Amino acid sequence: MRPVQRSEILDYVTYTDGREALRAAVLAAKRPRRLHVGRYLTFLFENRDTVRYQVQEMMRVEHLVREADIQHELDTYNELLGGPGELGCTLLIEIDDASGRGEKLVAWQGLNGHLYLELADGTRVRPTWDERQVGDDRLSSVQYLKFDVGGATPVAIGCDFPAEDVRGRSALTDEQRAALAADLADA
Repeated sequence: MRPVQRSEILDYVTYTDGREALRAAVLAAKRPRRLHVGRYLTFLFENRDTVRYQVQEMMRVEHLVREADIQHELDTYNELLGGPGELGCTLLIEIDDASGRGEKLVAWQGLNGHLYLELADGTRVRPTWDERQVGDDRLSSVQYLKFDVGGATPVAIGCDFPAEDVRGRSALTDEQRAALAADLADA
């Protein structure tokens, strides 16, 4: 996917003036890109709109005006996008029970290797991930993944991790497949 360019970013004052309309558009774009598997896993597939929104929000909250700071945010968030033929996503491991969260994140340390996107022919594509999000003794509750699907639109997403409460498979709806196909076409 093409990275977001500096020329696409508004100054934070102009952005703030039109923020509500832009926010509504991004929330609508996120809806078909938010996929759930099992009880705890939410995958948010990123695209140029979601990344641009994150950069704009950081600029607004931190009142960023220095070009070097803005470029740093662009570089950081553009890393979430997949390259040609890839889909990039943020995995949120949503464990509401604070007392059990740490225990699960330790037990699920190998989770990333058990995630997959399934293609129409049944092939399971495993992700690569940001090693900085996996500690020596536990998994971070936010993971950054990339699936090299070779430009093919997936039909399902799943997890075959041995723990029953995280394992599952979800077929993608027509709307979800169309959204991911559009992202793959934006190379």
